[in-house]
Amino acid sequence: MSYPGYPGAPAGYGGGDGQIDADELQRCLTQSNISGSYKPFNIETCRLMISMLDRDCSCKMGFNEFKELWAVLSAWKQHFMTMDKDRSGTVDPEEMRQSIASMGYNINPSALVVILKRFSTHGMIAFDDYVACCIKLRTLTDAFRRRDQSQRGVASFAYDDFIQCIMSI
Repeated sequence: MSYPGYPGAPAGYGGGDGQIDADELQRCLTQSNISGSYKPFNIETCRLMISMLDRDCSCKMGFNEFKELWAVLSAWKQHFMTMDKDRSGTVDPEEMRQSIASMGYNINPSALVVILKRFSTHGMIAFDDYVACCIKLRTLTDAFRRRDQSQRGVASFAYDDFIQCIMSI
């Protein structure tokens, strides 16, 4: 299957069913060189990307979902490149703090430390990990906002609801 206009989806992907799973997405993104290197995206990041847009819970991505992902990835790539002031191909903790703030997230310093520990390697965040962080921030914030009906920064979760929110990404 070929998705015209989307260089990350060359012919032959989709397993004949028009759907892309995490392994196929990993190959597509690696071949597209969107990360700026030919190092494969982490398979867990690919699973996160699919889960972010998987409205039918198929654990796969169709054409419309792929188009939406490509648009989001392209925007995150542009943002990442803007934040990577020294053009090292990674963002440092201060660049990551600025990036998160510029996306509209109000993260306190202790939450930022947790994010940096989770997504950095030797204190630097590569594009793959940046994408994983962006997905988690977006998905968890969306889930929180749906439950914060008064929009005061306070939400109530039943345990099962909390587990579903966390485990669905």
